[in-house]
Amino acid sequence: MESSLVLEDGTVVRGASFGAPVKAFGELVFNTNMTGYTEALTDPSYRGQILLMTYPLIGNYGVDPAWMESDEIQVTGFVVREACAAPSHARSQKAVGPFLDEYGVPGLQGADTRDLTIRIRSRGTMKAALVPGGEDLRAAAKEVRTMPYPDRRNLVAEVSCRKPVRYPGAGKRTLVVVDCGVKRNILREAQRFADVVRVPWDTPADDILALKPSGVIVSNGPGDPAHPDLARTTVPAVRELADRVPLLGICLGHQIIALAFGAKTFKLKFGHRGGNQPVKDLRTGRVHITSQNHGFAVDADSLDPSEFEVTHLNLNDRTVEGIVHRTRPVFSVQYHPEAHPGPRDNEYIFREFVAQLRES
Repeated sequence: MESSLVLEDGTVVRGASFGAPVKAFGELVFNTNMTGYTEALTDPSYRGQILLMTYPLIGNYGVDPAWMESDEIQVTGFVVREACAAPSHARSQKAVGPFLDEYGVPGLQGADTRDLTIRIRSRGTMKAALVPGGEDLRAAAKEVRTMPYPDRRNLVAEVSCRKPVRYPGAGKRTLVVVDCGVKRNILREAQRFADVVRVPWDTPADDILALKPSGVIVSNGPGDPAHPDLARTTVPAVRELADRVPLLGICLGHQIIALAFGAKTFKLKFGHRGGNQPVKDLRTGRVHITSQNHGFAVDADSLDPSEFEVTHLNLNDRTVEGIVHRTRPVFSVQYHPEAHPGPRDNEYIFREFVAQLRES
């Protein structure tokens, strides 16, 4: 069955449909990973987006639900050069096409993904639609042009848990994870050091402190960190927590911590999504290869130098990748130290955080 990708600049790319034969809208973004498509498809940070993989063959090792980073596929659509229909892996339970179909998500294969990536890098991320064969492409193009960007919605509220969830872990400490769209592997990493309580994105600071945490992790997640709903709830709660308990921010959590102390964020032209982003630790001079998935960044000039030190920089575009408070046990990174998918050499971030935890 034929399918088409319609972009807001008028571009139409035709290919073959796989996954669910439905129409879907979102923001078209690209990911440069060679592997990890199951983790990427289920990463809550992709909520509202159509994901394009730059690597030409996707699905060759199949899908195991144990690799999922959330309870469902989070992307609205999937675009690849070639989707493998006959995967080979000891743990594979299904091919990527049936996996998409199970969650009602459409895919398109046969697209020139490299050309599309160049187009996105030149123009920036664009609104787009996946349209099954036989439907009106002109009507879809008009809807794409007039619809708002997905980050105008409160995407965090769509992916966060609805009530606190407890996870048993190692040791006598308790870590609270503010769920702004947390990946499962962040929870697993936290469980290596403490019992974990996952709380909804808008939980007040007093309710978090009532859990007597040794520390708080503000998680990754989708959308605009300066969304008005977050500005009214999560941001002031994090500012209050910063005076009471050690904090670690990851990705969106990094941006929320910066906002809590009066800094600003901005939308990147095409974001950082992949497992090969070079980040320099300014304290040691060491360069780490990092896994990333974000479309916004912290404005370096808006950080108060009397309060925060910039600890990490992206070597591709010099954006802020890490900050630490000068007097409080508060620090954050823009990248994903928990990997999945991606390099594992940044797991030290969790050990640094645990070293700052207070005794319960």
